Amino acid sequence: MKTFAVWGSAVDDGSPGMSFSLIETLAIAAGGILLGKGLVRLFPILRELCLPEPVLGGLLLCVLFTLREMAGAQPLQFDLTLQTPLMIAFFLSIGWMASWRNLKAGGPDVVKFFLLCAVILVSQNVIGMGLAKALGQDPLIGALAGSVSMAGGPGTALAFAPAFEKAGVEAAAPIATACALAGIIMGGLLGSPLAARLISRHRLKGGDPAAAKAVKTEPIETPITAAGHPAMDAASLMNHLKFFFLVMALGAVVGQWIQARGITLPVYIGAMIVAALLRNWHDLGKGGAQKVKLSHEWIEELGSIALSYFLVTATMTLQLKQLAGLASVLVIILAVQALWIWMLASWVVFRFFGKNYDSAVIGGGFVGFMLGTTANAMANLNAITRQHGPAPRAYLVVPLVGACGTDFVNAAVITAILAMFR
Repeated sequence: MKTFAVWGSAVDDGSPGMSFSLIETLAIAAGGILLGKGLVRLFPILRELCLPEPVLGGLLLCVLFTLREMAGAQPLQFDLTLQTPLMIAFFLSIGWMASWRNLKAGGPDVVKFFLLCAVILVSQNVIGMGLAKALGQDPLIGALAGSVSMAGGPGTALAFAPAFEKAGVEAAAPIATACALAGIIMGGLLGSPLAARLISRHRLKGGDPAAAKAVKTEPIETPITAAGHPAMDAASLMNHLKFFFLVMALGAVVGQWIQARGITLPVYIGAMIVAALLRNWHDLGKGGAQKVKLSHEWIEELGSIALSYFLVTATMTLQLKQLAGLASVLVIILAVQALWIWMLASWVVFRFFGKNYDSAVIGGGFVGFMLGTTANAMANLNAITRQHGPAPRAYLVVPLVGACGTDFVNAAVITAILAMFR
């Protein structure tokens, strides 16, 4: 195998293939992110559908690597040492967003929407696993096409893929990625038209559409901001990095303590729990919490950077050939999932929130994040309100639940499913 040193000098150890060091792997991953950005600029429809740039770039690299192997070349080997720490760092930032104070500020609507989404999240797995079994496949494949990839999105899908592979699903990573990308596309294509249909059918009216111009045109990941925090400097960046490393270390201790009691959880859960506890302590402003200067916005940004590198390294190393033979099964399951969420948005979510303009907009956002990501949901909200007027209730409820609430429930549900099939 020809192995490259840190700065690229090749060393031949006599075995076939080519191996890349950690630094080279990160450099290739950075190139994948740039490729994704280029694809989005070249094809604006990709931005409108909120397809993640790291996933697009990683998949393009994956296709190139697969074609190379099909031409007879030996597989490439990458140093993926940082893949797990990057995943943990991202879910740490998700844990930090789980603010009880913010959820309470949303009022009863947020609590009701959270509980409704939690129940529907479980139903996605019932549908996926039931259809997979009926089609003669492993029910766990149906779970991958359920809340793992639908409500979870590509981050959760790829994070749980190794656990599903240990449970016996050989192609878990490519299945999860394919389903997550299909979900993002469906969430982008179905959400806004559904809301527009409800608004037209029930003759609903929003506010002045001109007022919606103040709404961001770019999709956002979370409603939490860091008003009042200064711009990031070297000292502040160091403090935030120390926070990440300390929470990740504490999370590892918590995870080991839980596993010692016979409970199997994803590797990132410990850091997610610790971050959530620290966030709520920080919100209280007691016991020295006020002295801890942390920016919610920068924790989110650092988590986003970690997610980008995790996604591109995970997608560029997928074995796409493993999907052969499963395409028809996945298409059926995903079509039913999309129809189910569309029906729920039309007949349950819309009525649940009063059959008014805001409830129609909430329905469009619901489709976005229950099939894709919170970015999908926010893009749907932006598209609807620019056309029909502002919907402040929707902008309060959807991002809080989509970005903060469902990930914890989803992780618990997926973990329970895996425990059932151990």
